[in-house]
Amino acid sequence: MATFAWVLSIPKTTFSHAGYATFRPSYPISLYNTVYNYHQGPKDLCVDLGCGHGVVTRYLAKEFKHVLGTDPSKGMVEQAQSTTSSAEYPNVEYRDATAESSPFLEDASVDMAVAGQAAHWFDYPKLFPEMKRVVRSGGTLAFWGYKDIVFVDYPEATKILDDYAYGEGEQYLGDYWQQPGRSVVQNKLRDVKPPASDWTDIQRVEYEPGTRGPRSGEGTMYLTKKLKLGEVMEYVRTWSAYHKWQEEHPQKQKRTAGGTGDVVDKMLDEMVRGEKDWRNNEKWQEKVVEVEWGSGLLLARRK
Repeated sequence: MATFAWVLSIPKTTFSHAGYATFRPSYPISLYNTVYNYHQGPKDLCVDLGCGHGVVTRYLAKEFKHVLGTDPSKGMVEQAQSTTSSAEYPNVEYRDATAESSPFLEDASVDMAVAGQAAHWFDYPKLFPEMKRVVRSGGTLAFWGYKDIVFVDYPEATKILDDYAYGEGEQYLGDYWQQPGRSVVQNKLRDVKPPASDWTDIQRVEYEPGTRGPRSGEGTMYLTKKLKLGEVMEYVRTWSAYHKWQEEHPQKQKRTAGGTGDVVDKMLDEMVRGEKDWRNNEKWQEKVVEVEWGSGLLLARRK
């Protein structure tokens, strides 16, 4: 199983923690309500594993007496701390730590452990014994993740994005994803299987977007956003595969940085050629499109 060690190997010169926070989707209240409605018992301590820039940690502070966000990336922890006001969130704390090792947590002390877009990085042979130790009986495990964007009104652009995301060769990003982590996300976390000896009432909530307009997919949709095409480009540049690609092709810089174009520029060129109303728009970077993310939510209760 892939681990956060690979994330930490992404070169700091290519990764922007602020950019990650800006272009990634936020989670709607409907997702949190699904998690809250599943949870039973006290709400004293919640741990956000792989907390990133702290968006989930801060939201959960409204519901729990104390929320602890942990992440192995010091840069992410610093980003989270810089955007979390101690006056507004006096019950929030962050620690530089892996999900698989939390020696600072007492046995059976955690009411809920969550992970938003981080579960595919965990080392499960190590994680589940740690979750068994720290989560109280009746406590909740709530992991969710999302796939690539789908342009719900533009099937051709969606196909091109998929081709570039998973095609082979240096002109694509498929060879640069860490596996099996990416496959875990693509499979909506179905490969994450809490041991039946320790967890019960396991539930899954999934969504697969369609390209026949908004909400044309199957399942329960949580993640949608309206983005300018220029913002779509910057979103793709937050992908871990892009940063590994960039590390191996430092000479191929994006046009907005004065370069001749990177893999994302090439991808959008092809999209613009493929979608008529994008092609006929001289300021296509400003065009606003609606996107949805396929997603998977896993819920489990500690025996």
